[in-house]
Amino acid sequence: MKKADETCTETGGGAPAAESWKVWAAMGLLVLAVSVAYANSFHGPFVFDDKPSIVENSSIRHLGSLQVLAASPDAVTTAGRPVVNLSLAINYAIGGLDLEGYHVVNLGIHILAALALFGLLRRTLLLPPLSARFGAASAGLALTVALLWAIHPLQTESVTYIVQRAEAIVGLFYLLTLYCLLRGATAARGTAWYAAAVGSCALGMASKEVMVSAPLVALLYHRVFISGSFKESLRRRWRLWLALSATWVLLALLVYLSQHRGGSAGFGLGMTSWQYARRQFGCIIHYLRLTFWPSPLVLDYGNAAVKDAAELVPSAIGVLLLLAATVAALVLRPKWGFLGVFFFAILAPTSSIVPLPGQIEAEHRMYLPLAAVVASAVLAAYRTVARLGLRFRQAAVALIPAVAAALGWGTYRRNQVYQSELVLWDTTVRDCPLNYRAYHNRGNAYMAMGQHDAAIKDFGKVVELNPRDAKSYDGRGNVYSAAGRYDEAIRDFDKAIKLKPDLADAYNGRGTVYGNKGYLDAAIEDFGRAIGLDSGFAEAYYNRGNAYSAKGQIDAAIKDYDKAIGLRPEYADAYNHRGGAYDSKGQVDAAIKDYDQVIGLRPGSADTYNNRGNAYQNRGQYDAAIRDYDKAIALQPDLTVAYHNRAVAHSQTKAYDKAWADVRMVRKLGGTPSPDFVEELTKASGRSE
Repeated sequence: MKKADETCTETGGGAPAAESWKVWAAMGLLVLAVSVAYANSFHGPFVFDDKPSIVENSSIRHLGSLQVLAASPDAVTTAGRPVVNLSLAINYAIGGLDLEGYHVVNLGIHILAALALFGLLRRTLLLPPLSARFGAASAGLALTVALLWAIHPLQTESVTYIVQRAEAIVGLFYLLTLYCLLRGATAARGTAWYAAAVGSCALGMASKEVMVSAPLVALLYHRVFISGSFKESLRRRWRLWLALSATWVLLALLVYLSQHRGGSAGFGLGMTSWQYARRQFGCIIHYLRLTFWPSPLVLDYGNAAVKDAAELVPSAIGVLLLLAATVAALVLRPKWGFLGVFFFAILAPTSSIVPLPGQIEAEHRMYLPLAAVVASAVLAAYRTVARLGLRFRQAAVALIPAVAAALGWGTYRRNQVYQSELVLWDTTVRDCPLNYRAYHNRGNAYMAMGQHDAAIKDFGKVVELNPRDAKSYDGRGNVYSAAGRYDEAIRDFDKAIKLKPDLADAYNGRGTVYGNKGYLDAAIEDFGRAIGLDSGFAEAYYNRGNAYSAKGQIDAAIKDYDKAIGLRPEYADAYNHRGGAYDSKGQVDAAIKDYDQVIGLRPGSADTYNNRGNAYQNRGQYDAAIRDYDKAIALQPDLTVAYHNRAVAHSQTKAYDKAWADVRMVRKLGGTPSPDFVEELTKASGRSE
């Protein structure tokens, strides 16, 4: 008598050699279509959780250290997810914070996941329980499902929003776990494939918590499509299920070490399980609606809970009916039931009773569940059309490219929104007008663009919607500070600190205002408080360094600049100011080295070329100094100080005509040349201006 897995080995799971070219062609078409849909996705800025998880995440700066596997809780999306953090560290090691590299990796992960889905579906449809009905069309059906899934606009949040590669990575490993399980069951010697399944499962557990359901889903897959019963699955492959289950230990350890994801997930965080769960009924129905009509798409839905039964009951009935249908299908039509379990099992960790109060609803959670919905729709449509005439079948096949084109165009347009942080948050405010976080983030975008009035208006809206939110006062205080409205800024920072005494950013902001007003001791005290609350706060070290420098405490300033640069190696301003501090101490070589770093990070910085020119001039290298002043002036033709400094350098090389020409340019630009220098130049050149 043949064993269950051996039967699969002989009767399914592969493709005839003569048909292999069709498989490769399908894979090539899939890669091409996804690449086209995401062709405009490579230059979107860091947004939302990208900033704490990438820009401010010091652990990704240490690729050669075990620290890269232990992001701090402040890293938000990567805390407790070492595989995701490692992928970001590799990106950083290759290109620093260059955006294009991160987007390329995201797209690559998504393409691999699409190929894994294609392979899993094609080989599943070739298995004995399905081959008679779907085997002849297995490649075409698998391509259709994988294509529609991969270019669906709902996937953009997991691909174009950089740090949400976490969802794509765990999706890839989830699919690979099932794919390797299938390959092991259909191979003459499946040990290596089973080992790969366990490895994929472990990597998925180290990528995101939704992987928790993978061992159970794998067991159900084996029972439904391979063995025919749980008893047979457990008897034949008990070691495999034990090994897959062991990966839960890794997940539990990572959750524990990450302090329950930095306090962003778990119980006792200000939202009860029931408050969270009843919102999830509406979320699941909304996800399904977006599957068939993906508009509008929203980056952040806010965290408002369901308030009344009228909002809860219809969605709850819909979800409960779907669950009942899934259970019934598992009993009567287990192959269809598996797709329902796949959908709910992957959503369960984020869409059940464990509160995630910071993000109640998120489109990226549909990354993998979407595959179950698309597969159900495509396979149901295929079975229906197969019963109709040839003309209907031809029309149905012709409809596939049209649907794919519509979805691909929707993805392309959504990617355009991600190319501007302001546009992204503007659309979020439009679609979720009661989401105070959307106004907060749009306010930050306005501030970055120097549109202070618009930013203040948005932060005012945040205060109106959530008057107890300390970060809204902190945000508005930062705008007031940037606009030079220091008294208003201090009032907002004081309010933020009163509401949240451990808000390091508010102390840093207030310290900046004190420094600008000349209250250096008060500024240093506030920067010290910020650092005490957050020892990894690079900006606070940099700001305190500036305050020490203003007080003439150069050694203390350099020490703080060192700390800021150690925490953020690409911190150009810190290099620039440390260079100035070294220059003031006469350590010209160290100063030039720092200015070189700034120019490498900001090749268009006219001020830095001017500063390096000064350092060269202090060292007596006048020709090198003049070259730097030339570059500074080319970058910023109205930089008066560069003309003045170049005049001094020209006078040292006895190029008096050029020196006088630069003096005249200083006056033309509205500047006032140093009277002492003009007097010296007059004596040296033997003539006046």
